[in-house]
Amino acid sequence: MYTFLIAIGSFIGFIVAYNTYGRWIAHQVFALDPDADVPSKQLEDGVDYVPSKRSIVFGHHFTSIAGTGPIVGPAIAVFWGWLPALLWVVLGSIFIGAVHDFGALVVSMRNRGQTVGEIAGRLISPRTKLLFLLALFFALTVVLAIFGLVIAIIFKVYPGSVLAVWVSLPIAIVFGIMLKRGSNQLLPMSIISLILIYFAIYVGVYHFPITLPVSNPVVVWTIILLVYCAIASVLPVWLLLQPRDYVNSHQLFVALALLVAGLIVASCTGQADLTASTPAITQELPANTPPIWPFLFITIACGAVSGFHCLVSSGTSSKQVSNETDALSIGYGSMLLEAALAVVVILACCAGVGMGKFKPVHVVRANGVERTEYQAVVNPVTNQPLTKREAWRTTYELGQGKSWESFTLPSKIGAFVEGGANFLTVLGIPLHLGIGIIAVLVACFAATTLDSATRLQRYVIQELGGALRVAPLTNMYVATIVAVVLGGLIAMLKGPAGMGSGGLLLWPLFGATNQLLAGLAFMVTTFYLWRRNKPIWFVVVPMIFMIVLPAWALIWQLFNAESGWWWSGDRFLVAVIGSVTLGLQFWMVVEALLIWPKAKGVIEDSPPPLVPAAKFSTSGGRSC
Repeated sequence: MYTFLIAIGSFIGFIVAYNTYGRWIAHQVFALDPDADVPSKQLEDGVDYVPSKRSIVFGHHFTSIAGTGPIVGPAIAVFWGWLPALLWVVLGSIFIGAVHDFGALVVSMRNRGQTVGEIAGRLISPRTKLLFLLALFFALTVVLAIFGLVIAIIFKVYPGSVLAVWVSLPIAIVFGIMLKRGSNQLLPMSIISLILIYFAIYVGVYHFPITLPVSNPVVVWTIILLVYCAIASVLPVWLLLQPRDYVNSHQLFVALALLVAGLIVASCTGQADLTASTPAITQELPANTPPIWPFLFITIACGAVSGFHCLVSSGTSSKQVSNETDALSIGYGSMLLEAALAVVVILACCAGVGMGKFKPVHVVRANGVERTEYQAVVNPVTNQPLTKREAWRTTYELGQGKSWESFTLPSKIGAFVEGGANFLTVLGIPLHLGIGIIAVLVACFAATTLDSATRLQRYVIQELGGALRVAPLTNMYVATIVAVVLGGLIAMLKGPAGMGSGGLLLWPLFGATNQLLAGLAFMVTTFYLWRRNKPIWFVVVPMIFMIVLPAWALIWQLFNAESGWWWSGDRFLVAVIGSVTLGLQFWMVVEALLIWPKAKGVIEDSPPPLVPAAKFSTSGGRSC
């Protein structure tokens, strides 16, 4: 019952925060105007600038910001205890993360849909624009290198998920074409799409698991995924991005409903007990675990606050919002829903895994197809079934050693997949099918983040091309190729798991650089309000928090012997990117401090008019 009360209390807190703090920011600070002219209508081009219904943009925005971030982060952070992780998710999302996403969305909408990097050039200084764009470029390169690897790992470990993930793409395209032709049956089409996807999950799990007959399937899947996201990122948003993300958002609602229902049943029947499974605050930590301050706050990014979200807010969502008042639910509300997912992940990785009476064992069958089977877990000393806490520690540690470095990316993802599947089993869903449902959910979300990140990186490279006067980089297709090739080259590097695991080299860097972006995005929002004599306290405090803690973490990782000295061995690339990012941040902070006294009450120059490549028009109106 305690597990259930924690979940319900968190959800109620999010609802109250949205209707109080969120509405205060929307109406009293930003003064959202339903009659305001928005970029999607000013610059409508049918490709990137497409005025869309709130539910469509919400689906895109939410699935793009969620990805695997609120899954992997909490799965790592619970080693410090479930209580610090839970408090950071709940309080961080309400007072920092949702404010960050909402502010970036509104500021971008009021600046012709420009990215935060472009806006920084006018709000702070022209140099800041270039510095910010370079920081965004490095951060998105890390995202592209990692998220392709994440999906490839899911495909390798859970081959039953592959079919449904790829089937969801043509389903989304048909959905988008029907919307384009004027259909208004959004919900019925989404329900039909979900039925088809769940049928594909069943077929994939029981009849058609897909494995690649190669020695290193992760490399091949990564290449295939990067080719896919290069194509997807240049397609009109109405054709794939919007319908796919809309359906994926409903896929999450269904999965969340199942998880919460399973959590309620398991909690009320005593099968899931958070306090019996894991400690509130861990006293015995794995070897070489970094200190909770500041690493908790960069380990859990998505779900509490994430710098990547400012890129989605200002890169894609701001170009699709058709009414300024929609920004509250899209910006602030999406972040709180992601936090709700992170709460469920924490409970699944603790109470859910603690339900486990089984451990995963990979069995290679005679036909060469690798499937995940399960065997009972017993205490090797007493030969008795493990307690909930022993089962939890076994799932995380068995066969991996007990050092911080031993908890690999597959185990972090697997903790949620298998813990969530345990919740589904109490509803009568077979364990294998439950694993397939959760694995497809994770892979679909990671895919939305991957191709959204490619689209965002294309924008950044085009803006850099304009700022540096490199004409070829301003071309949409050239910028996309550069983005994908660079991310792919890093992903193909030899990393901890061999060739093709280069993304794992950058994994320790992802949290800190991602959170630094949040601090810099807060800086842009702060200057926007400061120049208009608006209240700034509610963004200044999070800004300082998100500048200091990630910088502290990066410095610790770069120069502390306990981190393994990033300047040695195969971590040299990580050290270079980390140092450059830290230097760019420091330079931007100096630029901001120099202009701060002169900026109060002084409105920045208006952005120059942006003319779309080809004005979009149809006889039947807008796309959706």
